[in-house]
Amino acid sequence: MPDEDHRTEVARGELRASHDDRDKVVEQLRVAAGDGRLTAEELDQRLELALRARTYGELAKLVVDLPAASSAALAGTSARPKDLIRIDCRSGHAKRDGRWIVPQRMDVKVTSGSVVLDFTEAVITQPMLQISAEVRSGHLRLITKPGIVVDADDVTVRSGHIRVKSPWRPDIPEVLRVELSGKVGSGEIKARPPFRSFWAWLTRQPRPYELMRG
Repeated sequence: MPDEDHRTEVARGELRASHDDRDKVVEQLRVAAGDGRLTAEELDQRLELALRARTYGELAKLVVDLPAASSAALAGTSARPKDLIRIDCRSGHAKRDGRWIVPQRMDVKVTSGSVVLDFTEAVITQPMLQISAEVRSGHLRLITKPGIVVDADDVTVRSGHIRVKSPWRPDIPEVLRVELSGKVGSGEIKARPPFRSFWAWLTRQPRPYELMRG
């Protein structure tokens, strides 16, 4: 009986992996690299092996030393991103933070309030997010982390302004590309790393993104 169980386990590891199985492992590796768990060199090596993997066993070896609580692992099969999320903020405040699932597209309208999209703990399941923004006299803020690139070249500015701070090193693997389009009337769009807490500032602790610098 034990021999039969052993043969069953071996057979599972030798089952052929699908394209979807490889994609999930690739995404988990990318998220782990963005969290600082893998170097750029390690990421490249594992991505190559993941794309060539034929069985579940080969894929499992590539993530065996990564915590199960990573964004990709927590997402699983149930955390499927929505195609579109709409946010219409007229005079109040809207915020997405914590372990929210990043959708494929977002339509954000800000009249005189503020919208904050905090990606520091977000569950990222695809490599790109398209945001169509219309900011009239309010604020749209994106809180980023290493591996998140914000492209705001397609935003038209009339009397407001856009500020994109990208302090990450060029060798940090890209986890998510945010493509911004739309227009700014007299408001502001800002993308930046998270601020230090008062205690962190007082004790001269490094900024979060500085921990990524070698």
